[in-house]
Amino acid sequence: MEGVEMETERPAQHSGDDFCAAVISQFSNRSNEHHTHVCNSIGTMSQELIDRNLPRTAAVYFRVTCSSLDRLSSSTDAAGHLIDAMLTILSLVVDRYPLSALKTQHAYLSELLTRVLRMKSIGVDGLVPAIKCISRLLIVSEKAGWEDVSQLYGFLVGYMTDDRPKVRKQSHLYLREVLQYFQSTPVLAPASETITNVLERFLLIAGGSKENVSEEPKGAQELLYILDALKICLPYMSSKSSTTILNYFKTLLQLRYPMITRRISDGLNALCLHSVGEIPAEVLVDLLCSLATSVSSDESSGDSITFTCRLLDTGMKKVYSLDRQICVVKLPVVFSALQDVLVSEHEEALVAAVATFKSLIDSCIDESLIKQGVDEITVGANSGPRKSGSVIEKVCATVESLLSYHYEAVLDMSFQIVSTMFDKLGKYSSYFLKKTLESLAEMQNSPDGDVTFRKQLHECIGTALGAMGPEDFLSVLPLKLEVEDLTESNHWLFPILKQYTVGADLNFFTTLILPMVGKMKRKSAVLQQEGKTYSARSADGIVYSLWSLLPSFCNYPVDTAESFKGLKIELCTALKEEPDVRGIICSSLQILIQQNKRILEGKENTPNTEIGISEKRAIALYTAEVAGSNLTTLKSSARDLLVVLTGVYSESSKETGGILLSAISELASISDKKVVTLFFKKTMQNLLKLTKEAGIRRNSSKSDSMQIDNSSQEDSLSTARAQLFDLAVSFLPGLNCEEIDVLFVAAENVLKDTDGLIQKKAYRVLSLIFQHSDDYISRNLEKVLSLMIEVLPSCHFSAKRYRLDCLYFLIIHVSKEGSEQRRQEITASFLTEIVLALKEANKKTRNRAYEILVQIGHACGDEEKGGQKEKLAHFFNMVAGGLAGETPHMISAAMTGLARLAYEFSDLVSAAYNVLPSTFLLLQRKNKEIVKANLGLLKVLVAKSQAESLQTHLRSMVEGLLNWQDSTKNHFKAKVKLLLEMLVKKCGLNAVTEVMPEEHMKLLKNIRKLKERKEKKRSAKSVEDKSIISKATTSRSRWNHTKIFSDFGDDEEMNSDDEFEDKNSISTRRTKFSSALQSKATMLRTKRTRKAAKSLQEDSFDQLDDEPLDLLDRQKTRSALRSSQLVNKKPDSDDDEPFLDSEGRIVVQEDGKYKKLDRKKKREMPSDETDELDGRRSEAGSHVSRNTQKRRRTSESGYAYTGKEYSSKKAGGDVMRKDKLEPYAYWPLDHKMVSRRPEHRAAARKGMSSVVQLAKKLQGRSVASALSVNGVLRGKGKKKGNQKKR
Repeated sequence: MEGVEMETERPAQHSGDDFCAAVISQFSNRSNEHHTHVCNSIGTMSQELIDRNLPRTAAVYFRVTCSSLDRLSSSTDAAGHLIDAMLTILSLVVDRYPLSALKTQHAYLSELLTRVLRMKSIGVDGLVPAIKCISRLLIVSEKAGWEDVSQLYGFLVGYMTDDRPKVRKQSHLYLREVLQYFQSTPVLAPASETITNVLERFLLIAGGSKENVSEEPKGAQELLYILDALKICLPYMSSKSSTTILNYFKTLLQLRYPMITRRISDGLNALCLHSVGEIPAEVLVDLLCSLATSVSSDESSGDSITFTCRLLDTGMKKVYSLDRQICVVKLPVVFSALQDVLVSEHEEALVAAVATFKSLIDSCIDESLIKQGVDEITVGANSGPRKSGSVIEKVCATVESLLSYHYEAVLDMSFQIVSTMFDKLGKYSSYFLKKTLESLAEMQNSPDGDVTFRKQLHECIGTALGAMGPEDFLSVLPLKLEVEDLTESNHWLFPILKQYTVGADLNFFTTLILPMVGKMKRKSAVLQQEGKTYSARSADGIVYSLWSLLPSFCNYPVDTAESFKGLKIELCTALKEEPDVRGIICSSLQILIQQNKRILEGKENTPNTEIGISEKRAIALYTAEVAGSNLTTLKSSARDLLVVLTGVYSESSKETGGILLSAISELASISDKKVVTLFFKKTMQNLLKLTKEAGIRRNSSKSDSMQIDNSSQEDSLSTARAQLFDLAVSFLPGLNCEEIDVLFVAAENVLKDTDGLIQKKAYRVLSLIFQHSDDYISRNLEKVLSLMIEVLPSCHFSAKRYRLDCLYFLIIHVSKEGSEQRRQEITASFLTEIVLALKEANKKTRNRAYEILVQIGHACGDEEKGGQKEKLAHFFNMVAGGLAGETPHMISAAMTGLARLAYEFSDLVSAAYNVLPSTFLLLQRKNKEIVKANLGLLKVLVAKSQAESLQTHLRSMVEGLLNWQDSTKNHFKAKVKLLLEMLVKKCGLNAVTEVMPEEHMKLLKNIRKLKERKEKKRSAKSVEDKSIISKATTSRSRWNHTKIFSDFGDDEEMNSDDEFEDKNSISTRRTKFSSALQSKATMLRTKRTRKAAKSLQEDSFDQLDDEPLDLLDRQKTRSALRSSQLVNKKPDSDDDEPFLDSEGRIVVQEDGKYKKLDRKKKREMPSDETDELDGRRSEAGSHVSRNTQKRRRTSESGYAYTGKEYSSKKAGGDVMRKDKLEPYAYWPLDHKMVSRRPEHRAAARKGMSSVVQLAKKLQGRSVASALSVNGVLRGKGKKKGNQKKR
C-alpha cells in the first residue's frame, strides 16, 4: 500500500540531475503535447537553478514548483498547459520530498492546491497528478482533524463522478488508498459518511428526475460512477456507512437493471473478500438471497450467472463467519438458486455452480446442524409427522432433486454434488439421503443407454458406501442373495463394496457376510444336484465375491481388538478347507498388520497418493494406542495362524505359495520371538533332513550306472528343499542374530549346488538377509565379499538376478558407511559382472543390473550424499574401459552401460561424446551385437543432447554413420535412417544438409518427403486423436531397453521424441488431452441439453398409457421418457439418410416411395409360408439383436446423399437442374477404413473397389437407381455362381 510505504523517511538530498533526467526519460514521447510541455518546464527550471547557482535538490525543485503554481494561480490568463505541467512535476517531486518536510508544508500546499483546482483552465493532464498530490497530503496528515482535511477530501470525492474517465478512475483508486490509511482514525467515519451523502444525493436526482427527462441520464450515469467507486472502496468504509449503503443496494436490486446489478455484485464481492470492519450479517445475507433469486438462465448472461455463483460462495462463507445461524437459515434458498443454474446451457456457469455447491456444503454445514436434524427426525418418528423439515433436510431434498430427469444432461455434475453431501454427512447419511441412495440404485438398474455417466454413478454410490458404512449401506441396498434367480440380485454391488469399503466392522463381516457364504455354498450344492451347472457356478462365483470383500473390511476396521479373535476361527477353517480364498485371507492379514505397524511407527500411510474423505476419517480414529491394542490382539492370534499357514504352505502350488509366504513374514514380524524360533527350528530341521537325503541320492546316482526314473524323484526333492528355503527366510523379520547366522550358513553351503533351483533360492535368502539386516553386513563384510567372489564361477544363470540383488545391497551398504577408497575397490571388483549382466536375456536380471549401475552413479555424483562430479566421471570412464574388451559381448555390454548412464545423468553426455571416435571404429567390425549397442548409444546421445551440442559433433556423426552404412545389412540401414531423422528434428534439415555427403543426398530427400507427409497427416487429425495418441505414448517408462537396443524393425517407425520426452512435455500433453476431453464432454452435454428440452412431448404420452402420468414418480417419468424416445426416434438429418426396417435392412427411398427387395417375393408366397418365414425371423431376432442395434446406430451416425433430385423421370441417367450444381452423390463410407486393424481396412477397401468396378455396369443410370439395384446385381451374381457350382 503506497500510503504505508510513505511512512518511512526518505533521504533529504537527491541529485537534481537525476530528477531532471528521470522526468525527461519518463515523458519522452514527443508526439504527446503534454509530455513536451513537462520536459520544457523541467528543463527551464533546471537551467534557471544552474544560472542562479542554486542546489538542484528535491526541496529546491519543490519550492520552485510551488512558487510557479502560486504565481500561475494568481494570474487570470494563465495557460492551462503550464499549470498541467507544473502539477505533473509537483506530483513527481512530492514522492522524493521528505515526509517530515511535507507535513510542515501541509497547510500551505493544501491552500495552494485548493486555489489551483478551482481554476477553469486546468485540464485532464493536470487533474490526474493533482489528485495524486491530494491523496499524499491526506495520508501525511496523521493527527489532523476532519476540519483540516475535509476541503481536500471534498475535492477527491467530487471527482468520483467526473465525466472524464481518466480523472474518475484516478479518483477512485486514490480514494481507496486514502480510506485504507484512515482505518482506526477518527476521520474514517466522516470520510465514509461523505461518500454515503453523495450516493444519497444522486439517488434522489436519479429517482426524482422522472418528470424532467433531461436530468434522468445525468443522474443515472453519475449513480453508476458512484457504484464503480464503491466496488473498490466499500470494504474500507466505516460499519455505519457500509450498512447504509447495503440498504440502498437492496433497493437498487429491485430495479433489475443488469448494469446496476453487476456493479452491486462487484461491490459485494470486494466487501466479502477485503472487508476490514464489521459487516451487518442480516443485510448482507438478504442481498445475497436477492441476487440468488434473480439468477435466471433465460434472462442473464453466462458471465453474470457465473459471477453470481462465485459471489454466493464467497458471501455465504463471510456470513457464516459473522453469524452462523443467519447463514444456516438461508442455505435452502441459496441451494435452490444454484439448482436452477444447473439447467442453464452455459458451461462456465455450470462449473461455477457445482464448485459453489461443494464449497458451501463443506464450509456451512457443520456437525451441530447435522445433529440438530437427526434429533428432529428422531423426535418426529416418535411423536408423529412434522409440519416442516429442518434446514439440513431441505438442503438434502434439494441435492436429491438433482438426480431427476430435469438434470439428465448434467448428471456427472450432480453426482459430484451428491458425493460431497454424502462425505459431509458421513454416518448420518442414512437419516437424510436414504431416498437419494435408492434413486442411484434405480439408475444403476436402468438399461445401459439411459445412464450416460455410469462410471461417475458408481463413484457416487461408492462415496455413499464410504460415508454410511457397509452396515447402513446394505440395510438400504441389500444384496438380495435369497432370490431364486441370482441374476435378479444386486450382484453389481460387489465391485463397489470391494473398492470403497473403509473403516468397517470386522464383527459385521463375521456375523452377516460369512453366513451368506454358508447359504450360497448350500445353494450351490443343491443346484449341482439338480443338474443346474450354470446356476451352481454362479452361486460359487458369489461365494468368492463375498470372500473378496474381506480385504476391504480389513482396511482400517474400527473393532480389530474386539472382533478379530472371533474372525480368526473362521479364517483358519477357510484356510484349511477352501484353497480358492487363501490368497484373499493372506492379503487381508497383511493389510491389517501393515496398517497398524505404520501407525505405531509414525510413518505416512499412503505416500504420494490422494485418499478420500472416508479413508481420512477412518485413519483419524487410528491413534498409536489403538494401533498398539490391535497389534496385541493380532500377536495373540499369530501362533494359531502360523500353524495353519505353514501347514497349508507345504501343500500349496507355486502360484499360491508366494502370498502365503508374505502373510507368514508379516505374522513373524509381530509374533513373539519364541514362537518364531520354534517354527524356524522346525523348518531348518526339515531342510537339513532333505539336504542329507539329496546328498545320499546324488552319491548313489554317481555310483549306480543303471539310473532308471530317478529324475522325477530328484525334481520333487529339489522342489521340497526350495519350498523350505522360502519358508525359512519368511521368518526373517522375527529372527535374532544367531538364527540369522544359521540361515546364512545353510544358504552358503548350497551356493555351489549344481541344482539351479536350489542355488537360486540360496541367493534369494542371502539377498533378503542383506536387505533387512545392515548389522549383519557390517559384522561379516569381508566374509561376504570373499564369498561372492568365490562362488562366482559356479553361479547358475537362473540365480543371477538374486546374485545381483546381493551385490546391489552390498554396494549400497558400502556407499552409506564405507570410505571412498573402499567403495571404489568393491565397485571395481564387481563392475565387470554388473556390466555383463546388462546383456542377460532375462528381463528382471537385466533391469536389476541397470538399477545397480544407476545407483552407483548416484552414489558417486550426488553432492548431498558426499559425491562429486569428478567421481561420477571416473566411474563413467571405468565402464568405458570395457570397450577395450576382447569379445563382442563385453564391448556391447559396456556400450549399453554407457548409454544408460548418459541417459540418467545429463552431465555425462559431454563425456559420452569423447567416446564417439571409438564407437565409429567399432562400427567397422561389422558385428551385429556391437552395431546394435553402438546405434543404441548414438540414439541416446541424439535424444538427450541439446541442439547446440549436436551441431558441434554433427559432421563426425553423419559421416561415421554413412561410411559404415554402405557395407552393412539393410536392417541396420533402416536404423541409421531413423537416427538421421532424429538429427533432422533436433538440428534442422538445413544443418544436416550441409554435412551430408553428396552421394547420400537422395536419402535426405526421402527423409524430407516422409517428414512432410507425416506433418500433413498430423495436421489432418482431430484434436481428440492427437491427445489420445499423446497419452498413449507418454505412458511408457522412462528407460526402455527393448526400444533402444531392439534388433527388430518396430522402432524404425517410432517417434523418437515420444520415447525420450521429459516430464514437462508429458504434463503438457496430458493437459491438452484433458482439455480436449472436457471440450468433448461439453459438446455432448450441450447436445443432451437440447434433446432434453425436446423431451416430455404431450402427444407421445397419449400413446403410452390411458392413465395420466404421475410426474412426481421419478421411475415412471424416466421410463416414460425412454418410451417417448423410442416412439419418436428419428434421425437428426433429413430424409436423405437411409431408412432401416425392423430387421435392420436398408430401405432405399426414391421419389417418396420405399422399396424392399423381398416385398414382392413375400407377397407372392402362400400365407402359411409367410407365417413360417416371419416365425423364423422372430426366432432369429433374439440372436442378432445386438448386431442389428449396432448396425442401426452406425447408419444413423453416417450420412448418405443419393442424388435423387438429379434423376430423370423420362430418361435413364442424371440431368442438370436449374440453379443447382452438377449432378453428384455421396457414397456412405465404411468406418472400418480408419480402423487400426489391417483386416478391417482390407475389407473396407475391398468394398470400395467393388463400387468402382460396378460403375461400368451402371453407366447411363441415375445415381439413385444405381444405389437401388446394387443389391440386385450382387444377388444375381451369387445365383450364377451357385448354378455353376451345381
